[in-house]
Amino acid sequence: MQDAIENYRKKINGMSVIVIAHRLSTIKDADKIIVLKDGILTEQGNHQELMTQHPDGVYAEFVKKQESAE
Repeated sequence: MQDAIENYRKKINGMSVIVIAHRLSTIKDADKIIVLKDGILTEQGNHQELMTQHPDGVYAEFVKKQESAE
């Protein structure tokens, strides 16, 4: 899925693509990740920013859970 998204972005050149995902590997390389909780924006940034600026945040907790499940 991630390859298809990346190929499409390159083909369209500069177009924004919105991806809604539960599998975080799909969005890990995104320019911007927006985290909603109960319809409220709680965090935003790229993967590294979210992991360092919000180490106990919603996104970081999802990443930790998925990594431990793998």
